[in-house]
Amino acid sequence: MTAAVLGLLDGRPLPRTPLDRRLAALRNGPRSTALPRPGSPEDRQLTRWVAQVLLTEALCEAVAAERNLPVDASDPARLDQQAAVELGSITAAAYEGSAAVRTVYVAVTAGIEPSSAEIAHYRTLTARRPATRWHLALSDGSVEADPDTLPVALVEALRTAPPGEWVTVGPWKAMLLATLTIPQNPDPTPALREAARRAAFVRWLDRERAQRLTLVEGLEHPGDAGQPDNHHRH
Repeated sequence: MTAAVLGLLDGRPLPRTPLDRRLAALRNGPRSTALPRPGSPEDRQLTRWVAQVLLTEALCEAVAAERNLPVDASDPARLDQQAAVELGSITAAAYEGSAAVRTVYVAVTAGIEPSSAEIAHYRTLTARRPATRWHLALSDGSVEADPDTLPVALVEALRTAPPGEWVTVGPWKAMLLATLTIPQNPDPTPALREAARRAAFVRWLDRERAQRLTLVEGLEHPGDAGQPDNHHRH
């Protein structure tokens, strides 16, 4: 059965037209050959997934209007793989496709920061010794290189040669100009901040969806165990 509406937002029916347009764009787009066969269970799951993306966009459009948030549609976004996984595929697609979602994300997550304890714990788990790089003079110029990437015989000769002395080992000729120490533990705060904000947005969005959205038959969440095309079992 084809749902007559996309769903309900605060009890108000949302038209299905945007869903039909979005699906038509996908089926006529450059990746159409990767889509499931029309009418198949997988195709119905795709329809449900796209519907959830559109409902998320509609919800955030409503929130942006309620909060009088300025929405800048000229500011595109592309999430990296980690961010997309943390948000989940539906929310990630809505984030990339809707300026309203991005605007609400900023408003909802403003001020969220990782605690000093979380930063310290992360540093403990990821601490690495500083890396060593050599600044070498070669017969045709200079280069910086990790000693572990150089021929073993050349490394041994450079380690034992007096500073500033050329060494020749087989076809290689080089002089060690300086030993550089490269820090391997950058400040994790920015990455932890963004991860905390993504987690907070997901929690907020889950609450808003539960309180304000009503799904309709045929356009249930694709992961809903009660709908007939969800064959994923643990």
